[in-house]
Amino acid sequence: MQKVRAKKDLGQHFLTDRNIAAKIVNSLDTGACSNVIEVGPGMGILTGYLLSINGITLRIVEIDSESVEYLHNEFPDTKEMVWHADFLKVDLNEIFKDKFSLIGNFPYNISSQIFFKVLENRNAVVQVVGMVQKEVAERISAGPGSKTYGILSVLLQTFYKIEYLFTVGEKVFSPPPKVKSAVIRLKRNQIGALPCDEKLFFAIIKASFNQRRKMLRNSLSAFPGIEKTGDYLTKRPEQLGVDDFIKIAVIIEKN
Repeated sequence: MQKVRAKKDLGQHFLTDRNIAAKIVNSLDTGACSNVIEVGPGMGILTGYLLSINGITLRIVEIDSESVEYLHNEFPDTKEMVWHADFLKVDLNEIFKDKFSLIGNFPYNISSQIFFKVLENRNAVVQVVGMVQKEVAERISAGPGSKTYGILSVLLQTFYKIEYLFTVGEKVFSPPPKVKSAVIRLKRNQIGALPCDEKLFFAIIKASFNQRRKMLRNSLSAFPGIEKTGDYLTKRPEQLGVDDFIKIAVIIEKN
């Protein structure tokens, strides 16, 4: 069958190196969860390896009708597995009622949005293995003190252990992107409900990093009670870890 045409508006860059594909799939801990959703399979280079794993229940979400047709022809077993839908809009609870892992070569243009959706569904998403732009992978896995440490870093690290696994060059894609890629793995940690209002916690992090060069006394001045956070007033957001932001949210919430 004719190959799928990569579509720029969908951010498609198809991985062509089978060794890297196998390495990505092997990074998935199937012992953590037997339910797996693949996002944006394209021409199914990961799909083939996922189908060969015994004991998992695979579902596939693909927005591109050309890719869906290709998968159905190339992998007939997938006909009952594929959801022809936009991952950002699909109700994941309709795919799996129970917990699941997520894997994919995530489209560059929506990779951050995918991770925000992971956060929204964090009680169901126990693990993520994803290939993204190297810059995004560095930002997500960055710790305090790093220039790339930001909103997504803190929010994801609140609920997940994050590992930067390996870097992938441009030449193993068709068409090749203009940037390097990287594979990261997220595993759900033990944090359940936060000891503070979740919306407040998210709002504090966003407000802090939206003015990342300012001290918290300035960037969080709109929050009543910020003056009671003591030494944090003279800190900048990149100096603070997850626990620090939780403490700040707890103090503000009490006022």
